[in-house]
Amino acid sequence: MNKASPDKMGTAPMFKLIMSMALPAMFSMVIQALYNIVDSIFVSQINEHALTAVSLAFPIQMLIISVAVGTGVGINSLVSRKLGEGDIKQANSVATHGFFLGILSWLVFAVAGLLITKPFFAFYTDNPEIYNMGVSYLSCVMIFSFGCFVEINLEKTLQATGNMIQPMIFMLIGALTNIILDPLFIFGIGFFPKLGVLGAAIATVIGQILSMIYAIFIVFCKKHAIKIRFKGFKLSLSMVKRIYAVGVPSIVMQSIGSVLLLFMNQILVGFSTAAVSVLGVYYKLQSFVFMPVFGLNQGTMPIMGYNYGARNKKRLLLALKYACLIALVIMSFGTAVFCLFPELLLSMFSPTQEMIEIGVPALRTISLCFIPATIGVVFTTLFQAVGKGVRSLLLSVLRQLVVILPVAYGFSFIGLWAVWYAFPIAEGVALLTALLMYKNLLHGDFKKLDNRE
Repeated sequence: MNKASPDKMGTAPMFKLIMSMALPAMFSMVIQALYNIVDSIFVSQINEHALTAVSLAFPIQMLIISVAVGTGVGINSLVSRKLGEGDIKQANSVATHGFFLGILSWLVFAVAGLLITKPFFAFYTDNPEIYNMGVSYLSCVMIFSFGCFVEINLEKTLQATGNMIQPMIFMLIGALTNIILDPLFIFGIGFFPKLGVLGAAIATVIGQILSMIYAIFIVFCKKHAIKIRFKGFKLSLSMVKRIYAVGVPSIVMQSIGSVLLLFMNQILVGFSTAAVSVLGVYYKLQSFVFMPVFGLNQGTMPIMGYNYGARNKKRLLLALKYACLIALVIMSFGTAVFCLFPELLLSMFSPTQEMIEIGVPALRTISLCFIPATIGVVFTTLFQAVGKGVRSLLLSVLRQLVVILPVAYGFSFIGLWAVWYAFPIAEGVALLTALLMYKNLLHGDFKKLDNRE
């Protein structure tokens, strides 16, 4: 399974298949989480204002990743289904369309990077240091985001064929480059200029661009189950629509996290900038829990999509079962770490006493959402894999807008400590909803599938 072999998704022993496909993605996602957190660790050594600036910029960075990954999910879902149906020509067409969609997405964000960064930071702060650092950081990340968009679409295309090793290497190149360059550009080590927060942004985009270059080389110069062909290519609006039938709900679903952070920052800034920093630190720390689960989802989505396309109900549900169990183990471990060692986790970010006083109860409280989030996160992937992206969207809207923001705003009148309880409450509601959606799917589309081995 280290090579592109989509046929094995319909025949190989399920647990072994999931682990062979998911472990590379899980490993690469942990590395991704590592370099996200390293960014903040280095920036926090400048001062708390630097950490606040990066925390305020984080929702827009999440939006960039949301559009890139959401489009990639649409490509992944459609490619894997076409391979399951045996339609190689259409799978190739989807992959080629995906490459162009990456370029178009970058152009939109590059223009936005020139226009919105100054008014964005002016809305949140009148502190000139936070404003200047934030504008320089976010402008760089947005204008030079082409590496991110193109690489992720190529990564998701290969994952749809069952090739998980090369996508892992794509991410490793970007992550390790960023980790190495961060201190060099931030602190001006050796002949590198001392650029502070801007240096962190430069390290990030250089890592993304190098990752993209390697991805292009692998996809176009090596043999795979699918091929991207520009000769005779004509953009098909019908194909774009089919990609975004799953992609748009996924984009919106992931973008909701960005919207959540924007509004949560607005609630928290009323208490203190330290509260904003704590939420930013939480999101970097929780990535070590959620990123491996997202990697697991990357490994199981093409398996689910392939077997749905092949109409094999037993293998589809078996993949879902194993994914839920593995995710539950990861989430349980994360909950234990956050509850037992919150001060140790915070200590990595050069915290002030105020950050520690706010952060310790915050991490313990928010981590209560990890275990109930297991079903919601895995079932979201199931819905995407079988082309039911709207259900994933509805589930995320419920978790991150309909429930959490009103609860957080209402609890803010009680005190900052109460705001953090909005997270586990929202995940509990989402858990019940996900189970109801799944039951509906079992008695609907899944009844039409073959119940064979």
